[in-house]
Amino acid sequence: MAFQLTIPKMACSACANKIIKAIQSIDPNATVQTEPKLKLVSVATKVSEVTIRQALVTIGYPAI
Repeated sequence: MAFQLTIPKMACSACANKIIKAIQSIDPNATVQTEPKLKLVSVATKVSEVTIRQALVTIGYPAI
């Protein structure tokens, strides 16, 4: 499953790295691409979007 999320609080590459690590801790095989300037995260994973969104809320980067 592939989807794109908007993360308003993602402001820099350090934020992006934290988001990538959180997603890959749930699914180590997930493909994650981030664009901090556009505040976008593209995810290809076998895990549900709901699970990914919950993980992002937990680390302080909720998606809209």
